[in-house]
Amino acid sequence: MSAPDRSAAVEPPLALLAELTHRCPLQCPYCSNPRALVGHGAELDTATWSRVLSEAAQLGVLQVHFSGGEPTARRDLVDLVRHAARVGLYSNLITSGVQLDGARLATLAAAGLDHVQLSFQDADDAGGDAIAAYAGAQAKKRAAAALVVAQGLALTANLVVHRRNLARLPAMIEMAAGLGAGRLEVAHVQYYGWALANRAALLPTAAQLVEADAVVAAARERLKGRVVIDYVPPDYHARQPKPCMSGWGRRFINITPSGKALPCHAAETIADLDFPSVTDHALAAIWRSSAAFQRFRGTAWMPEPCRSCDQREVDWGGCRCQALALTGDAARTDPVCALAPDHALIDDALAAPARDALVFRRFEKTTLP
Repeated sequence: MSAPDRSAAVEPPLALLAELTHRCPLQCPYCSNPRALVGHGAELDTATWSRVLSEAAQLGVLQVHFSGGEPTARRDLVDLVRHAARVGLYSNLITSGVQLDGARLATLAAAGLDHVQLSFQDADDAGGDAIAAYAGAQAKKRAAAALVVAQGLALTANLVVHRRNLARLPAMIEMAAGLGAGRLEVAHVQYYGWALANRAALLPTAAQLVEADAVVAAARERLKGRVVIDYVPPDYHARQPKPCMSGWGRRFINITPSGKALPCHAAETIADLDFPSVTDHALAAIWRSSAAFQRFRGTAWMPEPCRSCDQREVDWGGCRCQALALTGDAARTDPVCALAPDHALIDDALAAPARDALVFRRFEKTTLP
């Protein structure tokens, strides 16, 4: 884990994403988990996760997001929430909600849980159940939202949108607001891993994106003072890339179920980087000096046209995983940028014919087209 020591210039991360497990009853075809899913037997144990949470608080992390897969599949979730509260971390449970009942939620709240983020795949039962490949999912999600509100916990509804459900975005927003969510995140699918394999079935048209932008703007105005709406557009229709995770190794650290530390959800796709494990190294050492976190931190790594661009400390070169997925080289300029040498790859993707078939996220499907 040797690298030049620039630790004095590295601020602590604001948030830790604790991917407790890849187990999940849903099979969403845009899941952010990697194609090669970690099995139950390879997951970190309670003691190791507790140590990581303590080290995160000591490092300066403010928030922990308990995620997966489905984090409620972990029997020790209450213990981990309690430990996070004990060390002073604000805790957010990112869940499908389908395994969340009133008794368990009450126990989690008593342990110190601060916030719940529920994902919704559509506005109606048929659409939500179909994309999740789980009968009854949508009804269970609505029931979970009611439990969260009744418990007095803060609720965010994460509305995942794509070509197949964008026509129902107004209904999705109204549904989520009616459930009592104080915050909505309208998040277009981002095309890595499972979503990249399904891009031809999920990527919205330009016309759909224009309409979605207008729907979100109108909803923000209509719900002002009641609901905060965050909006995550799809990269492919942009002229400038987003500052992925606020820049590589700047504000965010992700721990996989097996203990690998990553600068973002999809970083493990960059096979030539050796991502350290929390089973072997302290979290602070990983964050401050590991070669993997240093590799694309800051601006010194950038090629042209990024290196001389006046936006280089705004978008931080865009997404390294997207550059890899589209060009085969994580160090290339993100092709989303209109100035990128490989921008034609984005045009080709947008012009590609749509397809209907989906590859659903399943443990046995680790090799995708």
